[in-house]
Amino acid sequence: MGTAERRGAPADDDAAEAGAPVARKTPDRDIPAAGPDTRADERPSGYRPLWTEEPARRRRLPDPVRTAAVRAVLVVAVTLILAMVAFLCTLAESWLAFPMVLGSVAGTVVATWGVLDVWVTRQVWNQRHGVVSVPSSTARAMRRERRRARRLARAAERGRGRIGRRGGAGQLSHP
Repeated sequence: MGTAERRGAPADDDAAEAGAPVARKTPDRDIPAAGPDTRADERPSGYRPLWTEEPARRRRLPDPVRTAAVRAVLVVAVTLILAMVAFLCTLAESWLAFPMVLGSVAGTVVATWGVLDVWVTRQVWNQRHGVVSVPSSTARAMRRERRRARRLARAAERGRGRIGRRGGAGQLSHP
């Protein structure tokens, strides 16, 4: 019993006998199979994409923050592995238990530093690049300085253009 028979549709042989066009289908789905007569640029009539693209809900992390986060995740993973090995060595009463416990303690300190590094890096990046809009933000002052410099550069450029057009400007008399 095929899919078409289970869903109550006529089988391909019945449709062919009735004179209806027959679409080749995969045995387990109602999606037409692409054959040699189907070009890549045209889609079959029953085409349904497997997924739809959706815009990201959040923006991607800045590079320094993402680097710190990857570093922190790796350190935390290694620390957890060290802690598990220390626990298993303790259960087995192995001589390796004590060095592993010391390694786990050191790993915990480093992992805490890594997580704090992510937090601090994120805060610094936000402050420098103007994501946080508070009066103490240094990014606002930097933007203000850049705007002022651009304004002065445009004014100087306009002034140079005017001087060139006037020709003999600045002379009291012409010879």
